Amino acid sequence: MPTNQPVLIITGASSGIGKATRLLMHQKGCRVYNLDIMEQNDEIGVYIHCDMRDRQAIREAVQQIVNTEGRIDLLFSNAGVHLFATIEQTSDEELDRLVDINIKGTYFILQAVLPHMRQQQKGSIVLMGSDQSFVGKASSSAYGMTKGAVAQLAKSTAIDYAPFHIRVNCICPGTIDTPLLDKAVDHYARISGQDTQKIMSDLNTIQPAGRIGKPEEIAAAVAFLLSDESSFVTGSLLSADGGYVCQ
Repeated sequence: MPTNQPVLIITGASSGIGKATRLLMHQKGCRVYNLDIMEQNDEIGVYIHCDMRDRQAIREAVQQIVNTEGRIDLLFSNAGVHLFATIEQTSDEELDRLVDINIKGTYFILQAVLPHMRQQQKGSIVLMGSDQSFVGKASSSAYGMTKGAVAQLAKSTAIDYAPFHIRVNCICPGTIDTPLLDKAVDHYARISGQDTQKIMSDLNTIQPAGRIGKPEEIAAAVAFLLSDESSFVTGSLLSADGGYVCQ
């Protein structure tokens, strides 16, 4: 049965920033749906298995939520993958995976959700960008390309849907303590021969804030962008990176 709780979809909310946001928004009274290929390890919110590379699966999941709740108020398109590699080191399969999940997956969930928000004449959306939506980093050509695309998608979609009272913003985290970071550090340690503790120490020191971020800190910023407290904010790219891109 439909409820008065705000209905929120988060993609990739079984771990990391997505999970932190799911827990926070549940505390704030939202009815949260998690679209992910990874099972949840708790029962907070409603889990729907969904591969963000599969346009039809995304459409069916969104329609299932609409059939249950009658509406979709909020969307956090968070699901994504990382790759640490130069262009020459990036295989065609790795490039396809990055584009399919980071760009196409974001596009597909927008494509599925926006018609419902447009019919409602209201909605708030946050896309997952990166500090690499602003700046380049070494050995990140393909990944950075996808996050630049997501930032542009947020800005253009914000313009197109402003007349329907739908806001679209992009959160741009820096280095955050998540399982995705752990995988990236392990990969870099293997190819560089460096110690993982040394890599983590270096990551802390290159941030003006003197440390990497926590998933809960990004979740709080996402919650602000989703909420009516940011009612005049749309088409923005919000850095949450300990000052990294302002250097």
